[in-house]
Amino acid sequence: MTFNISNKNKAEMKEKLDKTYFKKQTFKEADNSVAYWRSKTAAERLEAAYILSLRAYGYDPVNPLKLDKTYFRKRKRK
Repeated sequence: MTFNISNKNKAEMKEKLDKTYFKKQTFKEADNSVAYWRSKTAAERLEAAYILSLRAYGYDPVNPLKLDKTYFRKRKRK
């Protein structure tokens, strides 16, 4: 499964995560965040989750790693 990341998101991802952006929220502000994500399509939410997962494990979302093809071999099935 692959996700196409738009050019707009690629430019935003080149920057480091700004830790000063986060703040304590009230319950009302948190509800607004939930409403924001519910207004997005399922594909947009999956793309955001995919990008956050890559960042959490230290992978670059713009240049994903390639499969090491020397590790696997092709063979005919019997």
